[in-house]
Amino acid sequence: MLEINVWTVFLAAFLTALATGLGAIPFFIVKNINRWWLSVCNAIAAGLMLGASYSLIAEGVGYSAVRVIVGILIGVVFIAVSRHYLAGRDELRLGGLQGADALKALMIVGVMTLHSFSEGVGVGVSYGDGEALGVLITTAIAIHNIPEGLAISLVLVPSGTAPWRAGLWSIFSSLPQPLMAVPAFLFVTAFKPILPVGLGFAAGAMIWMVFSELIPDALEHASSNAVAIAVTVSIAAMLALQELLLKN
Repeated sequence: MLEINVWTVFLAAFLTALATGLGAIPFFIVKNINRWWLSVCNAIAAGLMLGASYSLIAEGVGYSAVRVIVGILIGVVFIAVSRHYLAGRDELRLGGLQGADALKALMIVGVMTLHSFSEGVGVGVSYGDGEALGVLITTAIAIHNIPEGLAISLVLVPSGTAPWRAGLWSIFSSLPQPLMAVPAFLFVTAFKPILPVGLGFAAGAMIWMVFSELIPDALEHASSNAVAIAVTVSIAAMLALQELLLKN
């Protein structure tokens, strides 16, 4: 039996953040990807984000459907306003990227970072209910974070970011998890009413990104049929993984 305290909760959430960096590993093996594969990669990233969005909404509805809907609407408005504000800023830089590439990278890393706040709260709240639930949720989020890191790397690496740097950006996007897990653990009752709003917020922002950025990019160099297959298979894979984990 683990002693559940602030440090064990922080360590568990920090490990989930490190798991996000594993998504960059394939890019240490594959260096050059042609334009067709770039489109397919964007479609896969879109599917992963849609699958994650569905899971977030489904989890949030268990708390409050109304608050999830409010969170979704806030997320869509926030990301749309942010995108409008940043549009046309060709001087924007992120690492080795600039202009449109930097904007896209900033948006996806930003969305994943916002998403991580809710996941961090989820880890903290779960440990507030005991070790068994805490370990289950921590494992689920850690596995879930790997394809999220892949989604970030799929945007960053083809645009010229080194795989190791993409891995660091992936981990950076999940750092809110250990930062939020501890206060959530300490103030479980105060965070529970906010959780469905946060889950909805992240889902709404990711859905906006999928249809505003990733799907249009995917259709540039691949057929609609190929894009549809990649999106559908990646959604199914993520949901199957989560279902398998929950049943075990």
